[in-house]
Amino acid sequence: MFGSLAQGTTTVKNFLRGADCLSTIDCFRRMGIQIDETADEITVHGKGLHGLSAPSQILDAGNSGTTTRLISGILSGQNFECTLTGDASIQKRPMGRIIEPLTQMGASITSLSGNGCAPLQISGRPLHGIHYRTKVASAQVKSSILLAGLYADTPVSVTEPSLSRNHSELMLRQFGAKIHTEGTTATILPAPALTGQDITVPGDISSAAYFIAAGCITPDSEILIQNVGINPTRDGILQVCRMMGADITVMPYAHQTGEPAADVLVRSSSLKACVIGGDLIPTLIDELPVIAVMACFAKGTTVIRDAAELKVKESDRITVMAENLSAMGAKVTATDDGLIIEGGHSLQGAVIDSHLDHRIAMSFAVAALNADGETEIRDAECVNISYPGFYQDLNRISSRT
Repeated sequence: MFGSLAQGTTTVKNFLRGADCLSTIDCFRRMGIQIDETADEITVHGKGLHGLSAPSQILDAGNSGTTTRLISGILSGQNFECTLTGDASIQKRPMGRIIEPLTQMGASITSLSGNGCAPLQISGRPLHGIHYRTKVASAQVKSSILLAGLYADTPVSVTEPSLSRNHSELMLRQFGAKIHTEGTTATILPAPALTGQDITVPGDISSAAYFIAAGCITPDSEILIQNVGINPTRDGILQVCRMMGADITVMPYAHQTGEPAADVLVRSSSLKACVIGGDLIPTLIDELPVIAVMACFAKGTTVIRDAAELKVKESDRITVMAENLSAMGAKVTATDDGLIIEGGHSLQGAVIDSHLDHRIAMSFAVAALNADGETEIRDAECVNISYPGFYQDLNRISSRT
């Protein structure tokens, strides 16, 4: 996205060829951006902030909430009209949380179904600066508003109830945007130009989380995960591991493009229960399903709270985790904003309904490694959304134990 809006060429190394990322490429190609691909690198030939062209077809974000929300901010400041949609899951996810602030800035956004969800019809308009206070800590909402701020006539600020992940702010700054943060408030100034960059992406801690969990709960394990991004707005899984007494060593090294990275060594651990909530939740919202699996193997009762946002992800992850863990014999109770999990009960193989949610499928693949009997995961191929090689990597690691 940033490369498309920049002047010059941007290269992205260690590019993840997940379905969400490919959906983003497709959207920008439809708006006239040339993007070249190799196995793990892409080259984006940017046309500047005002270089996008009106697409001749509907923009399809697939299953990607990130694509849908961030691109809406960009489209709000263009000089054309387009329609943005996604798959059945995206068409149920709440977009009112971006429609409201973008409309306040002067954008014209209509939910064609009338329910505050995609498909969205977006007519680009001149935008104005605002100071918006979000109701939930959401990097997608924050980033959407900040990207619209590139096209505003005065500064745009976003204040969150707690700090969400800040990848957008760090990378926008690298591309030349005038952006600063103070506490939970990020402010961006209208940007006359962004400049193409060479980007090397560290490993995604959300993907690493499944192997961190597997290493903790699988007997006689030792796994070294290299080049993992440990941005402090994303490292909640590491904090939870420490709270649970996991045998985990983090070995940081030099930052890559403003993002801290590390090698993570994890060994089989005797886990203990803990309480997970408050400001920690935004730093591990995507990892909570696999953390719930870890809790099944911990001594005592783990409580996950303040996580109502799980209900509006690719699936209602509170309900889905509770149903599937119960099917495996876990003692788990769903609450309005989380889960209560009594550890120490052996898991049994079961038929798992992924609900086409990649994080559900990967979490239960990890659980299945440590369950008695066979586990079947329905619609297991949904992992391609974020981690196309997940099962191959899991099999490669587990075959060594």
